[in-house]
Amino acid sequence: MKKITLMLAFFFGATYFASAQLIPNFQFGAKAGVNLSSFSLSNNNFDGANRAGYLGGFWARVGGLGFHFQPELYLTGKNVKIEQEVGGVTAVNNVKFTSIDVPLLVGTKVGALGFGGRFYTGPLISFKISDDQSFGNAVGNAVTLTDIKNQNFAWQVGAGVDIRDLSIDLRYEYGLTKQTYNDGASKARINLFNLTLAYKLFAL
Repeated sequence: MKKITLMLAFFFGATYFASAQLIPNFQFGAKAGVNLSSFSLSNNNFDGANRAGYLGGFWARVGGLGFHFQPELYLTGKNVKIEQEVGGVTAVNNVKFTSIDVPLLVGTKVGALGFGGRFYTGPLISFKISDDQSFGNAVGNAVTLTDIKNQNFAWQVGAGVDIRDLSIDLRYEYGLTKQTYNDGASKARINLFNLTLAYKLFAL
């Protein structure tokens, strides 16, 4: 009897796990967190030190067959300290700017019953919000892919843990686009880590 009970428990557990991985589902939620960004500069006279910033926005997840697609849309504040040495004197310039970031991630999940880990990777498009590009224009550009000069492209890789409706994610973002700095004297890639806490608002 004990063996039969264990076998039934194993069977139903395996069935639930398989259905959780195979049946397509949709989730939507909100997220917020912090990032640590830096410039990778082509000019050795500059040093881009790490500074903390913020991010907040929304995510969606469509899953099936053990894999999922996760597009996101969030507002990011980046803060980078640039140090330039001129004549033995170090000049410090704090560069702050805001962007709308759109990651398009593909990943897989292990676990069931609301608990598990995720691994994912994918491209990211970043739309800078500046004096010549408002928040509304940046959102429009995210859809129409216009105004290329204000776009950055990056690649994200990361992992996350799901605990019921909460998720904790840690990612690394490598900048693919070189941006000019100091009137074109230097080019920079924006690289960053971000740590976020997400909440699932609903699932279908």
